[in-house]
Amino acid sequence: MDRSVLITGAAGNLGGFLARHLLGSDLELRLMYHHRPIAEDITQGKDVRCFPADLARPETLREACRGVDCIVHFAGVLFRPRPERFLPRTNTEYVRNLVGVAVQSGVKRFILVSFPQVEGPTTPEHPATGRRPAENDVPISAHARTRLQAEHCVFCAAEASTLEPVILRAGTIYGRGVLMVEAARWLMQRRLLAVWPQPTWYHFLSIMDFLAAAEAAVRKQALHGVYNVGDDQPATIQDFLDRAADHWRLPRPWRVPKALVHVGAACVEFGALVLRTPAPFTRDFVRLGMVPHVMDTARMRRELLPSLTYPTINEGMSAM
Repeated sequence: MDRSVLITGAAGNLGGFLARHLLGSDLELRLMYHHRPIAEDITQGKDVRCFPADLARPETLREACRGVDCIVHFAGVLFRPRPERFLPRTNTEYVRNLVGVAVQSGVKRFILVSFPQVEGPTTPEHPATGRRPAENDVPISAHARTRLQAEHCVFCAAEASTLEPVILRAGTIYGRGVLMVEAARWLMQRRLLAVWPQPTWYHFLSIMDFLAAAEAAVRKQALHGVYNVGDDQPATIQDFLDRAADHWRLPRPWRVPKALVHVGAACVEFGALVLRTPAPFTRDFVRLGMVPHVMDTARMRRELLPSLTYPTINEGMSAM
């Protein structure tokens, strides 16, 4: 085996996708989980070891990190109301804990999956460049704010050690089985999905290309810093959702004023608080979703992934 890789959040959506993608390869897989167990089809794979751990308690992370070459960090908390209250802990403190143990354990590379909204609003004329915003830059949403702080944690740890920091700022990931895509399909089937009418630029990436990029980030030598990972042709979120609806032969999303989207998110959050249920739609998630994001992906093409399976959403719809 060439390398040992620890995937956090392996019981979750994207972490589970990557674990399945790497099954049967020459990599030794170490999979970290907290409460929810990892799917049986993954745990029964060859050269797979599973580690229960709590990112809030660094002492529980040491066994999983011992002897590991590379960590890919996905773990987080989704679909809870008032995310601005817990994201500083789950997005930032948990990364600080993990990267601290990683340095102590001699881990060679730490890959943090992030997103381009940490750079703020960007457009085709002024795309995200992969820059590292100052720590006092304040993105509009708690999701982006705390993820940017997590990036700073990784870079600070790397500056004081031999750790290789790799940040994958991935565009909006889509494909069959991707949690948010399946949620959109479920809502469309019930004519419950709505979107604001103002065209908002998004940079998309198929799940297959994301997995290829993540594997390349694990395997390739001499990687360091931020990599914008997206396809060849940005599109608006409105166009993407309309194309998805047409592909599924479902009604297109309603167009409603932005203010009504915020009101709907507030109602979902309030209901989740009262009923103590998940909140798939929150006000902070809406703030994040309304930020246009387009990336310059030249570095990705040069150093990580020279070609894509699905260069645009036109081809990618076949994987939905």
